[in-house]
Amino acid sequence: MNYAEVKFYDIANGPGVRTSLFVSGCTHGCPGCFNREAWDFDWGSPFTREVEERILASLSPDYISGLTLLGGEPMEPVNQAVLVPFLRKFRQRYPDKTLWCYTGYTYEKDLLSGGRAYTDCTEEFLSMVDVLVDGRFIQELYDISLLFRGSSNQRLIDLKKSKKSGGIVLYDSP
Repeated sequence: MNYAEVKFYDIANGPGVRTSLFVSGCTHGCPGCFNREAWDFDWGSPFTREVEERILASLSPDYISGLTLLGGEPMEPVNQAVLVPFLRKFRQRYPDKTLWCYTGYTYEKDLLSGGRAYTDCTEEFLSMVDVLVDGRFIQELYDISLLFRGSSNQRLIDLKKSKKSGGIVLYDSP
């Protein structure tokens, strides 16, 4: 897997100060996407162990709230396979920090068993995510006033609460 960018000290993609990893590769092709370069799976640089370690080290200060995954598309099946081992390391080192993941896939339709982006590692991937921002970016629904998302169709799903309740529970910002 390649990655397009790592943003250290990011305050735009989740609550608090975060480290954000923008992976490469996306098949959605949303008109108006802010990161078109990252649609190309070969864009950027290889996601190496050194890059993983740099990201993990950046998360160590107490004032860093967590990690955010964006793209490109983290939930592309080929990206999931690479990210799961990295996320295991993240969770082992930082069990109290939050993990946010942005995806153009829709949770119930695409990411659950039988969905088009579901793989043998999707459940494990999602079990490590606190908040999933799902849904394609739709230019006609763009709204700059929305919290942590670009278009009004996108949802901020609290995956931990959703799993406990058996239904979709939206993230309630503190």
